[in-house]
Amino acid sequence: MQRFEDFGLSTEMLNALSKKGFEEPSEIQKLVVPELLKERTHLIGQAQTGTGKTAAFGIPILETIDADKTVRALILAPTRELANQVSDEIYSLKGEKDIKVLAVYGGASIENQIKRLKAGVDIVVGTPGRVMDLINKKVLKVNGLDYFVLDEADEMLNMGFLEDIEEILEKTNDEKKMLFFSATIPKAILAIAKRFMPEHKLLKVEKKELTTNLTEQIYYEVKQEDKFEALCRVLDYEQNFYGIVFCRTKSEVDDVTNKLKARNYDAECIHGDITQALRQKALDLFKKQILTILVATDVAARGIDVSNLTHVINYSIPQEAESYVHRIGRTGRAGHRGIAITFVTPREASKLAQIKRVTKTDIKREDIPNVEEILEAKKEALVAYVDEIIKESDFNAYEELAQRLIEGRDARQVLASVLRHVYEDEFLPDNYNEIADVKVKINDKTRLFIALGSKDGYNVGRLLDLLNKKARTPGRKVKDVKIMDKYSFITVPLQEAEYIMRALNSKKDAKPLVEEATGSRNGGGEKSGKKSDRRRDRKGRKKSSDKKSGKSGKKSDKSSKGKKDKKTRKVKK
Repeated sequence: MQRFEDFGLSTEMLNALSKKGFEEPSEIQKLVVPELLKERTHLIGQAQTGTGKTAAFGIPILETIDADKTVRALILAPTRELANQVSDEIYSLKGEKDIKVLAVYGGASIENQIKRLKAGVDIVVGTPGRVMDLINKKVLKVNGLDYFVLDEADEMLNMGFLEDIEEILEKTNDEKKMLFFSATIPKAILAIAKRFMPEHKLLKVEKKELTTNLTEQIYYEVKQEDKFEALCRVLDYEQNFYGIVFCRTKSEVDDVTNKLKARNYDAECIHGDITQALRQKALDLFKKQILTILVATDVAARGIDVSNLTHVINYSIPQEAESYVHRIGRTGRAGHRGIAITFVTPREASKLAQIKRVTKTDIKREDIPNVEEILEAKKEALVAYVDEIIKESDFNAYEELAQRLIEGRDARQVLASVLRHVYEDEFLPDNYNEIADVKVKINDKTRLFIALGSKDGYNVGRLLDLLNKKARTPGRKVKDVKIMDKYSFITVPLQEAEYIMRALNSKKDAKPLVEEATGSRNGGGEKSGKKSDRRRDRKGRKKSSDKKSGKSGKKSDKSSKGKKDKKTRKVKK
């Protein structure tokens, strides 16, 4: 296994990578990092989003630039979200090094960005429009670059940034090294490469699916204060649960683990403050399935190699799509089917929408299992367990006691009493609290205002034709078209909206032709308010959803609430 230590990286970089939990380089990192450290060369790297491209170019840049508070690296990204992500990642990799990193993009205060640039910055990450503005204002100087990086190059071209990219490149110095990273390599990228970096290397990672089709991806809508109750319901409903529960912070990991242990679940935790000895002990127990629930942070979970997990639960939704991909990639391996469950609060809808866009997968909304369904699943498991014991004749040692118990007593009452003794309140609905019903609006569509209407000769057909020709937006992605006299409205996915505004808005016009309608972002892409009418049972079948889903449990302050001792856990086998 190739490790980061093999690249000859500085102690500061190795410490930063260790703190982030990075142990083994990804495929693109194995190709790019040693190449750029060995010789400064023009390079095109082809790899999908979510494969560690940022670190692939970020590590060599941080290792080789001289930090003198002049811009040594300029990284262009297609959207403000990606610019922020790249900037944050590079900042986290710099460790103790005195390197200043700045993200610049439209929609944020340009005055603050100018102030930061004048104070001195080593690495700038930005969108082409804002970078051009700052260059034209003569506050962003790009004539002393060591590196020029084009991230998500194919997306840049799709969004119409080609002219801006060429204009920015014309203003940069000749001595810089150019790095292009892209999921695909269209002809336009090769044309830029031929013009600006005739001698370059192409490093390509074999295309893989970001998320495996062996992993079923679902999300539950839940309030922050109901997350733990929802987690317990999932654990009780899934009779053979063996998985990782991901939390955002160390304190959240500790809190969730302590609550699970208080309810006698077989759970342990790992995070950065756990000693190596305790971490190894927890991992050993988990791999042997003595522990079936591991609660962890992203960093601590790096390097865990278990191929037969049934579940990954995002107790806290990850901050970016790459983390989501890494998390859920831990289930659905080696031919085993798996389930990835994400808890989403109303405030986290935009994060879910971004994950869906980047991963290009359908994360389905489902209802949290209700109390009746959980109890029925437990009863089915108990019946199956008893049938197995009878089939194997593994009860002989208890026959004499059984005979003694039923002598002079009603057999049904005896069995019910034994169950009550063994399982206490396990099969009582009072075990569960109510979970509030919430609706999450997934903001993956937006409403656009277009300054063209019927008086300009436009009807629905002509408008769709314009969008297809100018922005390559197919008509099937355009919804709710409304044609007025002097303007029109359409609803499109957020990514398409960016393409349309870029393609139809001319720099020469003072007023843009297309704008985002005020207060337009909505949940048009996800009918969040509609109850799912089907649900998996524990064997993969579908069953009708109870209209009282999530509300059939009664609040209880009993001290025995939620208890599970080792005898009870037999139901889970």
